[in-house]
Amino acid sequence: MKVLGIQSSPNADGLTARTAKAVLRGASEEGATVEIVNLNELDIKPCLACEGGWGKCRREGTCVIDDEFQPLRDKIHSADATVFATPVYWGDLSETAKIFLDRLRRCEVKGEFKTLNGRIAIGIASAGGTGNGCVKCLLHLEDYLRRVGFTIFDLVTVTQASKEHKLEMLEKAGRRLAKMRP
Repeated sequence: MKVLGIQSSPNADGLTARTAKAVLRGASEEGATVEIVNLNELDIKPCLACEGGWGKCRREGTCVIDDEFQPLRDKIHSADATVFATPVYWGDLSETAKIFLDRLRRCEVKGEFKTLNGRIAIGIASAGGTGNGCVKCLLHLEDYLRRVGFTIFDLVTVTQASKEHKLEMLEKAGRRLAKMRP
């Protein structure tokens, strides 16, 4: 089992990163191969909506922008499961998460064909402050993940008040996830 973690917080050691790492730690303990990617360290540009939104991405599933999007997309395709962790900003995903997921959505959904069908995902929305907007953010993340064809393993909100027991739960989720053989 290969599990990819994608975290989209500018704070590489903060709560969002810790949530993704907890899942990967649990998966690794059960023998899974794991990798974490920090979206903020990659050069991924916003979608250009080429040809009125019906460009090469919609016809062929490829993007014309030359940046680090495609190598990350390739990692998702080679993984059995992907963990998406985003901080909550004003009840929504981080800007880097939205930029990446907008591009992924355009390339993965060619007509009604979804190339990630059967792949597993865990979605995590973590709020460092009050926790307000966590559920709304998670609903947006779920929508992106389902649109590209992921099968949802779990969707988790994490707040300052819940982080201790949620981090433990996420590690257990990683162990359980790794036991699912592709």
